[in-house]
Amino acid sequence: MGLGMGDQTPASQRKAAAAAGGGGLAALKLLLCVLLVGLALRLLVGPSAYLLSDTATATAAPEGEVASDGSCDLSHGEWVPDSLGPSYTNGSCRFIEMPQNCMTNGRPDSGYLYWRWKPYGCDVPRFEGEKFLEAMRGKHWALIGDSILRNHVQSLLCLLAKVEEPTQVYHDRTFKSRRWHFASHNITVSLIWAPFLVEAEIFEDDDGRSTSELQLHLDILDSNWTRQWNSFDYVVISTGQWFPKTAVYWEDGVLTGCHYCKNKNIAELTFEYAFRKSLRKAFQFITSSPHKPVVFYRTWSPSHFENGEWSSGGTCKRTVPFKPGEAGDRESDKKMWRIEREEFAKAAAHDRSNNAGRLKLLDTFELSLLRPDGHSGPYRTYHPFDKGTTSKVQNDCLHWCLPGPIDAWNDIIMEMLEMN
Repeated sequence: MGLGMGDQTPASQRKAAAAAGGGGLAALKLLLCVLLVGLALRLLVGPSAYLLSDTATATAAPEGEVASDGSCDLSHGEWVPDSLGPSYTNGSCRFIEMPQNCMTNGRPDSGYLYWRWKPYGCDVPRFEGEKFLEAMRGKHWALIGDSILRNHVQSLLCLLAKVEEPTQVYHDRTFKSRRWHFASHNITVSLIWAPFLVEAEIFEDDDGRSTSELQLHLDILDSNWTRQWNSFDYVVISTGQWFPKTAVYWEDGVLTGCHYCKNKNIAELTFEYAFRKSLRKAFQFITSSPHKPVVFYRTWSPSHFENGEWSSGGTCKRTVPFKPGEAGDRESDKKMWRIEREEFAKAAAHDRSNNAGRLKLLDTFELSLLRPDGHSGPYRTYHPFDKGTTSKVQNDCLHWCLPGPIDAWNDIIMEMLEMN
């Protein structure tokens, strides 16, 4: 900044001196004085100010990304050691379900608990349950999507239960959709099962075994969430993980194609096609609805299977985060992430023209990608390697241990609320 002023001020002063007939020597002396003052100011401020300025410019969030004051991209950074550890434990929170309760299930290492997400150029403060509850009095939060959203809501409840324990006031027959109430703050938190966001007929058990192909109606939204829309004040919504499965696609009541259907005379369509269509339909509903809650779209949560996948013996044995650049190509993950960002950008542009940008991108892709150590792995069940166990140990390298890395998702939500 000092250099910029040094370039402009002498020019105007030289014009004034020439008009007054002071001659070139006076102007030269004045120019030297200004340059010396600028140099002194730069030395006084120190080089750190210029480094911060450069960093802020370099990390400014592109349109549609989460940003702090227009300068710090909360989604771009690295995991750094944190001696404080998690805000809650498996012993202090009763909302952690068994498949995510890694410590109770016998996970022997605990180093994965001692990291925090550090965006480049800024910090994300820890989630403050008391402040959140006070600010959200009388509000209804909904988390809409698949089992990763169920994982997420457990983290949120654990953070809030340090201040007030909620009461479960509803669950469906399968316990996939649930509702909790914080009585003293009159806050409702709903978990709504809608793994595709569009209408789906599912023939699969909790271990991923299917008896028939999924039937997806890409032009009809899942009424499980749309019929409740007018009651929501804040929404976290996401989808994606179920789309690579074998599925038959319907539009306008007509069978239009299928993904990976064997021995069927049906046109092959990619699951990316279905993912994009479903997202577009959901965003169209959100932006055109007269009811305007604040909506956070949470981006793709990558799995970290190695040496196979869920059904082919894949494992996740890492105990520390990836450093930036270590995760590899991950083209399939990045393709899903790109589709989300493209469809979000279109929706956000339309949304801003109507209701002041209440649609927000909760971009957790990078921070999640860098945590191969944060999954349940074999510890989705109680002490899977105890003596006498003869059955094959199933690894879960998709869902996350709690406490664990996805607590940072709530830290970022809190920071985004603070910024607005």
